[in-house]
Amino acid sequence: MGDSELEAIRQRRMQELMAQHGMANQQNPDQRNAQEDAKREADERRQLMLSQILSSQARERLARIALVKPDKAKGVEDVVLRAAQMGQITEKVSEERLISLLEQINNQTSKQTKVTIQRRRNVLEDDD
Repeated sequence: MGDSELEAIRQRRMQELMAQHGMANQQNPDQRNAQEDAKREADERRQLMLSQILSSQARERLARIALVKPDKAKGVEDVVLRAAQMGQITEKVSEERLISLLEQINNQTSKQTKVTIQRRRNVLEDDD
């Protein structure tokens, strides 16, 4: 993926963010349609790049993850695309490698939960 494609994706993302923050109300319908078309094009390019990078089993697993946790799937897609852009991925990503990548991401983002049990003391309890 070239620098021009990356810059186009960044510009589209910036437009999306501005649209989410209320800037869309000031635009006419033609501009909104153009933005929607640009967003669709960016999504199509993203999916095309992922299909070139991921094996079919890995794509299926990522699609199943996206059904349950779309944010996590998008994050994994971003990591895979970034690694491919940097040249760290030279061959198709297998399902096993995707699983190990998911485990690494889970370890980095997992939150430690702590359970504290506080017992209430009965006010009417007599120790006599």
